[in-house]
Amino acid sequence: MKTKEAIRQGKTALGIELGSTRIKAVLIDGAGKVLAVGIYDWENSFENGIWTYHLDEIYNGLHHCYHVLKQSVKERYGLTLTRVGSIGVSAMMHGYMAFDAKGQLLAPFQTWRNTNTQEAADCLTECFDFNIPLRWTVAHLYQRILDGEDHVKHLAYVSTLAGFIHWQLTGEKVIGIGDASGMFPVDPLTNDYVEPMVTKFDQLLQPYGFSWHLRDVFPRVLVAGQPAGRLTEQGSHLLDEEGDLQQGIPFCPPEGDAGTGMAATNAVAPRTGNVSAGTSTFAMIVLERPLKKLHREIDMVATPTGAPCAMSHANNGTTDLNAWVRLFGEFASLMGIPASTGDLFNKLYTNSLQGDPDCGGLLPYGYYSGENITMINEGRPIFLRTTTSRFNLANLMRAHLYTSLGAVKIGLDILKEEGVEVDRIMGHGGFFKTKGVGQRYLSAACHAPVTVMNTASEGGAWGIALLAAYLIDQQPGESLAAYLEQRIFAHLDGETLMATDEEMKGFESFMQHYRAGLCVEKAAIAALDW
Repeated sequence: MKTKEAIRQGKTALGIELGSTRIKAVLIDGAGKVLAVGIYDWENSFENGIWTYHLDEIYNGLHHCYHVLKQSVKERYGLTLTRVGSIGVSAMMHGYMAFDAKGQLLAPFQTWRNTNTQEAADCLTECFDFNIPLRWTVAHLYQRILDGEDHVKHLAYVSTLAGFIHWQLTGEKVIGIGDASGMFPVDPLTNDYVEPMVTKFDQLLQPYGFSWHLRDVFPRVLVAGQPAGRLTEQGSHLLDEEGDLQQGIPFCPPEGDAGTGMAATNAVAPRTGNVSAGTSTFAMIVLERPLKKLHREIDMVATPTGAPCAMSHANNGTTDLNAWVRLFGEFASLMGIPASTGDLFNKLYTNSLQGDPDCGGLLPYGYYSGENITMINEGRPIFLRTTTSRFNLANLMRAHLYTSLGAVKIGLDILKEEGVEVDRIMGHGGFFKTKGVGQRYLSAACHAPVTVMNTASEGGAWGIALLAAYLIDQQPGESLAAYLEQRIFAHLDGETLMATDEEMKGFESFMQHYRAGLCVEKAAIAALDW
């Protein structure tokens, strides 16, 4: 009855995250407890050389996901969802969405997965003396300029997917600072774009004679806890086609999946870190001090409150791993013993623990797209072994789990060399859903204990719901770190695990093979141009 009354009175928060393979909505109460979930599966398309999603796919997925959540509320509590206390929207970071003054999309949406921005990223990195990764929005924008694309002169607004959805729901062209830090460098002192770099970028634009400057077309930056608009009538119907959802609901700033991952793992304070493992895999470490030098493998981004954070981001995570699991599912069905997807993942992941610590000399690269950390701009999933490799099912699965962390591991090693220290690392995402498997392998990779909360599988949708709850529940002067530590995570359970010395040595041996085999990956890209 208490839960039903909270839903009836709107004492809840709704988080919606548009991830790479699914859109997920999570409704929570004031303590962070999940009350209902809605999921819509989708997949990007590779069209004309770019990874993209179409606008109709975005809109359809958004309202379908909300519809599933709404139906769940009706079935579980006998209530029609008409109001919530606050809403937050999150999505995969980076990428490029460009609109004209009428709000029309000027060019296909380019996701974070695209690596067709090398020239622009190199130029901007040199100009700013600051690492600009290939997937950042400003790199996409400048590459479009360098390529002479006609649409650029008509720009009125450029944003990420989260910023775009937030705009459609509220009419506000704003962005959370975590997501903003994947568009353009941000300053932790001003919680805004770095002004000297803004000036330098505008100077780069001068020869082209555009009528706009960077700040004219980029969204305004906000931090967690600041109001970011309210649900409009148009936004209400975009979410709820049946028209039951009331307009006027307040929104927190839209965030990227890195920021929501930090919130979902209580990793927003210095010396805390988290690893989000899914379609892409990335590690985030909140810094006590700036890095000593520029590293092209490391992104400097921000927490939802603007604190500096080092990010080791791998474009490729579990996509190829998932493909192998589906293959075994086909085999099981062929043999007349069909298994659920959950059972397949659980049994195959668990059986990998029986494999050799170094995966028996097996070496896969799940590179469906280019990989910025290893400086490879195209993807070719390949699987390598020698005649002496120990080729069995446990090693096969263990190798695919290891390689999902391979590129991120390279970035983590760089941070270790920089002297970056971390007190705790939290894991979240589907990679950790099978108890004690992905968690153990991450611990072996980073040589540190790894904690996985019981809420880990809820991921970024739960994280953005927490940021929405913080908007309306924060006490005067209460920081996001204090809110999460004392009012959310103090009541939650988790499990901490440390890999053995043998497992850590095994992972290091695998990484020696991983680094050495990159030349084969490059050769595959050159040879397999089908």
